[in-house]
Parts: sequence; structure tokens; C-alpha cells
Amino acid sequence: MLPGTAESYWMRTTPTTAYPQLTEDLEVDVAVIGAGIAGMSAAWELAAAWRSVALLEAGRIVAGVTGHTTAKLSALHGLNYARIRAAFGPDGARLYAQSQQDAVEHAASVSAELGIDCDLERLPGFTYVEAEDGLGEIREEVDAAAEAGLDVSFVTATGLPFPVAGAIRMEDQAQFHPRKYLLGLAEDLVRRGGRIFERTRATELDEGDPCRVTTEQGRVVTVRDVVVATHYPVFDQATIYSGMAPKREFAVAWPIPAEHDPHGISLTREQDIRSVRTAPYDDGRRLLIVTGEHYRPGAGRTTARYERLTAWTRGHFPVAEIACWWATQDHSTPDHVPYVGPFHPEAKHLWVATGFGGWGMSTGVMAGQLLTASIAGEELEWARLYDPRRLHEPRRATPTVKTEPRPAARSTPAAGDGDGAGDGERPPVAVDDVAAGTGAVLTLDGGDCAVYRDEDGAAYVLSARCTHLGCTVGFNDAEVAWECPCHGSRFAVDGTVIQGPATRPLPHMEPTVA
Repeated sequence: MLPGTAESYWMRTTPTTAYPQLTEDLEVDVAVIGAGIAGMSAAWELAAAWRSVALLEAGRIVAGVTGHTTAKLSALHGLNYARIRAAFGPDGARLYAQSQQDAVEHAASVSAELGIDCDLERLPGFTYVEAEDGLGEIREEVDAAAEAGLDVSFVTATGLPFPVAGAIRMEDQAQFHPRKYLLGLAEDLVRRGGRIFERTRATELDEGDPCRVTTEQGRVVTVRDVVVATHYPVFDQATIYSGMAPKREFAVAWPIPAEHDPHGISLTREQDIRSVRTAPYDDGRRLLIVTGEHYRPGAGRTTARYERLTAWTRGHFPVAEIACWWATQDHSTPDHVPYVGPFHPEAKHLWVATGFGGWGMSTGVMAGQLLTASIAGEELEWARLYDPRRLHEPRRATPTVKTEPRPAARSTPAAGDGDGAGDGERPPVAVDDVAAGTGAVLTLDGGDCAVYRDEDGAAYVLSARCTHLGCTVGFNDAEVAWECPCHGSRFAVDGTVIQGPATRPLPHMEPTVA
């Protein structure tokens, strides 16, 4: 067991929601699938624009990726502006900057307008390097971000308690409590006539005129438009979005004295990412939240990554006991710009928001605005920048979304992604070889099985093929879960879906060879 409570601070400090399950067929203007920040923002914006909206969530609202974010509300996205300028030109970088900073301001104004106390604090953002050989990238990013119209500067000092070689500083960014903000939006959405349904997993989509969404319980929602905001699109059976790369990383939270607050939100890509922010805590203290050690889902021994992150924090900050820890996940697009817009080249009433690259707070707010405008027939200035159709090949596009899974080749994490089964240990080859509290993928009866043995010795034997597109899952020993390295689906040890795009559990198996 890892020290500290294995629970997101945002989940721990907000009430559990209890919205109803959809129990009857329904007809509305728009169905939004997925109730993270993108889905909730889109549903709220649509309701504010006088659209009738049904928000469908497979679990509980704001409890998935958004409930486990670092919650930086910023337009400074690491070293993105130099890359976006290279790919889309100065105008593309300008539109990205404008849309992201507008989203920061929009979230601040909405929280003030609705009176949502979400611990929103305005402060500078930093992307820094400790090594001198990284200064060239920092200076290039300062130049690209300034050309894009952002209020940035090159500095050699931050509020961090250790020296840096250099950093880009951007003024007037923000940090907040994402669940407090979005639960406030949910309450106002309902006041505006919107409908929220929890424990209502969408499993089928008929992209016709009208569109029809069918739930796990067999209920049908008939709509004009559908927004898919499920992190990785749950209906991407044509692998349109398969080029996105999933990544996962730890977040560890520690109480610190207020005088040790670094008064900024900071990030470095060194050492597999180190991200730092704080939040209000009890007794006048602050909660230091350190995120990093990114890895591909299913990539091996994640406990070692947690230990490295905690060791780094103890070496840089005056911390004592861990309050809580969790992990967060996101996908990045090949060109580092999210996909927000029509789901595929032939789509008329199917929309998507995905590929946020670790910057889901500002991008999720932006996506809500952009999709609402698009559904209304309006075109925001930056719509073409985010349009998912920019990289689609015609041969890969399908006018109708299929919902039956296709077989896929066995996939394993890329070499070097994780701490594998080394240390001279003999890898398990049979169910009886799997030690208590561990999991392994075994080939039994000619098939791949995901085997977990609990602390009492009971073995859970499942198919190791992800029910999304058939990739082979891997075991996360820190969070005790099976994960797909291809598209990021996650499963409990009994096979139930923790996180999509998979919508069906891993099947149980009864191998004759043990």
C-alpha cells in the first residue's frame, strides 16, 4: 500500500452527486455524452443559448478525468507555442493563444456571475528549466508566445524554493477547484431546464436525421445534435482518432505552511514532468500539489514512479506527511492542438472534443463555447484551428459511426515507458505463479489472460483484450487496475469499466491450464 489516501483532493472535498438514471426515452435538441469539463461546459453553454439539453454520464458527473486533474486554468501550455507556430504559422499560434486566454477569463467571469465559490486564484504561470542546455527552448517559447499576443517575459527567478536556469513567465493565469466550479454549473444547468443523467452509459449511436443515442439500459435519446465529450471518443470504431497518444501521471498532495507557498503555477518537462501548484487548505495552510512521472497506461510498475515523485518533492519542499494522491490521464494529438468540432468529414450533427494534451481546464471551457457556436451555425475565429477534419484522410472517414468493435493487433507499451518486470524476477507463466496483490498477462489455452490475485489468494482471470478495439491491457500496480496502452481504457480487477473509451467489461475466462 502506498502512503496517503488514494483519492483525488477535488473528489474528497466535494459531495457525491445523485442525479437520476435515464429510465425512459427522451427527445431533446442536443445530447452531450460525457460530463467532464468539456461536456459540462458544452451542456451549460447550450442551455444558456436556449437549447434543450440532456447530459449523459456513464458514472458520476465530474468524477472521471476532470475529477482527477491538476486544475491549472492557464493559457501557458508548457512549450506549445513554438510547436504550434512551426506547424500552423504565427496566425495559428495567435488564435490558439486568444482562444485559451479567453477561456481563462470566461471561467472566471462565469464563476463570478453565478456566485460559485471555487477557490479561484489569479497568479502567474511559469514554464522553467533547471539545466542550462534547455534555455534555447525557453527563449524560443517566449518569442513565440509574445508574438501570439500573450503577456510573457523571460525570467531567471520564480517563487519555487530552488534555482532555475530560466523560465517563461505569463501574467494573470489561474488555479481553481474544478469540481466546485463544475458542480455549480450543473446546478445552474438544471435551473435552466437542462437534464442530467448519471449511471447512463451511451453504447450505440445512430447518426441519422434525427440522431439517436441508445443507453446501456436500452433507452433512446432522439436529438438533432450529439456532442461526444468522453475524453477519448467512445464511438471511434473507425479509428479516426487512433493517432492520439494516451499518457497518465501521478499527483501527490502535501500540506505546507502558507509562507512556503511558491505563489505561481509552474511546470518543467525535465525529469518526466514536474508540475507544481497549491490550493487553500485547513488551519491557514496551503496544499502543495505536485504532478509528474508521466507514463503510458499499462506500462508496468507504476509504484516506482510514485516513489520518484515523492522523493523529488521531499528534496525540494518542506513537506511531512502526504495528504492524498491520485493519477490523471489525457491524450495528445500529433500536432499538439486539440480536436474540437465535427466528428468526421461527413458529419452534420455529430461533434467531438478530445486530445487536450494535459490542458483540459482552459480547453474544456473553450470547447463548450466553440461547440455551442458551431451547433448554432456560427463560426468562431479559431474554429478552423481546432477542426478535427484537418488531419483526416478521406479513406479513413466514415459518414456513419459504427459501434461494433473491430479486432486489433496485440499492443504493448513502448520500450522505456515503464519499469518492467526486471530485477531478476522470473515472470509468471501460470495462474499459480501470480503473487498475491499483483497482476500479469499470461498466455493460457492459446489466449491472452489478465490475471490478478487478491491479498486473500483469490484469482481473477479475464480476457486481456480491451473491449474497445482489442489491444492487450497491462497492469497498474499502484492503482490496482488493468489499462489499455492504445487508447487509455481502464478496468477494475473484476473487469468492470473504470474509464472509456471501452463501454463493455473485460470478459471473465476459465482457462483449463492453470
